[in-house]
Amino acid sequence: MEPKTESGSAALTSEDLATIEDEEVLNKMLDNAADFEQRRTIRAALRDLLKKKRDKREQERGSRQQDLKQQGLSKGGTAGGAVSVGRASMNQQPPTNKLSSQPSPTFSTSSNRTTTGQASPAVASAQKCPPAAAPNAKNVKQMLLDWCRAKTEPYEGVNIQNFSSSWKDGIAFCALVHRFFPDAFEYSILNPNKPRENFLLAFSTAERLAGCPPLLDADDLVRMKEPDWKCVYTYIQEFYRSLVEKGLVKTKKRP
Repeated sequence: MEPKTESGSAALTSEDLATIEDEEVLNKMLDNAADFEQRRTIRAALRDLLKKKRDKREQERGSRQQDLKQQGLSKGGTAGGAVSVGRASMNQQPPTNKLSSQPSPTFSTSSNRTTTGQASPAVASAQKCPPAAAPNAKNVKQMLLDWCRAKTEPYEGVNIQNFSSSWKDGIAFCALVHRFFPDAFEYSILNPNKPRENFLLAFSTAERLAGCPPLLDADDLVRMKEPDWKCVYTYIQEFYRSLVEKGLVKTKKRP
């Protein structure tokens, strides 16, 4: 018998999935799929879609740079000058100003921040982190790590193995936020060599769209060789809790 989806219709093939160009649709299908093989096929389709968007973006960038080069030559300008302008325009990042912080939830460390959500001077040099997890929280920590890994699996450049070094360039934060808010920013143009911009983008988007308090400070994270796992773990807990409150994650599902 041909495999069925939850709605009772025949399961989509990889060819069918390749015609879907909406990340949000594929993400919802992945969340709802129960069959392992179907989930694997959807993940592959999502990876291909992200790669297709990235390649398209690179192609458009090359075309724009070529146009600028031709315009520069026609005006007597140098080709190098035209190309540098094109790259500057493409490397502009979305606004990263922090919004006012949300009311502090149970696990919030907002006591170490000012009322505007910025890190206080006393914390700027050494960010305060929560104490180590309770003895019975070991399984919860692993479950949350597995949840992060599953949600970011289709994203290139993300390999979450822990709550410290795996997050140091900010790309994992961006991928996790982008999974739930795919229209918030263009993931394919992010640069792992610009961790501060990535941190600011992820945290500001999570605060604006999910109501997640900005518990982490981008400047502190950049200064660290590797992020403190307790800080990252606590932030991901808050982000997960914010998604639950928004109805974007069902609590009955294992994180």
